[in-house]
Amino acid sequence: MRANSEPKLISCNGNRPLAEAIARRMSMHRGEVIELVDARVEQFNDQEIFVEVFENVRGEDMFIVQPTSNPTNNNLMELLIMADALRRSSARQITAVIPYFGYARQDRRSKARTPISAKLVANMLVHAGIERVLTMDLHAAQIQGFFDIPVDNLYASPIFAMDIKAQFAGKLDQVMIISPDVGGVARARELAKRINAPLAIVDKRREKPGEIAEMTIIGDVTDKICIVVDDIVDTAGTLCKAAEELCKNGAAEVHSYITHGVLSGPAVERVTKSVMKSLVITDSIQPTETVLAAQNIRIVPTAPMFAQAITNISNGTSISNLFSTKTLEPIYEGLFKS
Repeated sequence: MRANSEPKLISCNGNRPLAEAIARRMSMHRGEVIELVDARVEQFNDQEIFVEVFENVRGEDMFIVQPTSNPTNNNLMELLIMADALRRSSARQITAVIPYFGYARQDRRSKARTPISAKLVANMLVHAGIERVLTMDLHAAQIQGFFDIPVDNLYASPIFAMDIKAQFAGKLDQVMIISPDVGGVARARELAKRINAPLAIVDKRREKPGEIAEMTIIGDVTDKICIVVDDIVDTAGTLCKAAEELCKNGAAEVHSYITHGVLSGPAVERVTKSVMKSLVITDSIQPTETVLAAQNIRIVPTAPMFAQAITNISNGTSISNLFSTKTLEPIYEGLFKS
């Protein structure tokens, strides 16, 4: 038996609104108010990061909510220093809740004399005292093997499936799921199975990073409501060009469901001016004011899923039931409406 199985949440500055939303959901489950552990995370004038925890955490089961999104290095250092502060304060167990795992795209050596930065970050997290990682839609599944600690990887596809069924009620027979590249076929196929929709693929050829030389649509998208599925949207150049190609090939509408809205540089402007009817992202990364103001960008919540996963981990029960849409439907209780 655990001495104390009540999870304690603490947040850095990466996505405090999500941390607060998780705390609210856990409060609903338990019938008592759960608040974030009081702490301060700030920078000195020379940009050094300082952390101070104001509550006793000795023997506690601590969950740090912190995506390592932009500013990636600051957010990563905040997470590492917070973990060190909790370890030195005798926390019983430290779990890093990383909704978006930065550096995940550097998961292999693509050329000579290049790093595997995702592995380096994994090593840093473990050495800082983190004993478990909870994340969502890792860019590459093998990143779980970079850690010598348990890694629980949640999936956004059940949430997306519920939203698609609500948004396209009565038109699901016209929906076609699109993988934006060959590497994302497994992710797209999983969502297609959940809503019983056909699958097509955009085959793209790059001349250099960030530039697409050619795109070919594999599959007949004529008169289909095309839904592009991916894990990350960064500058949105590839996404917007894929939407244009789908329309040129006869698609009736193009929508996109992408887990992590990095949306850097000109991304929001590109999306708002594109032929896409909508871009749906999760709140794994805290949206900027520009993102919130965009008329064709919509955000679906992940707090109910993370709250349940944290509760399950703290209680020592499985989180695999959260991979099922049927399990998540009561957790999301009416949040998805047509």
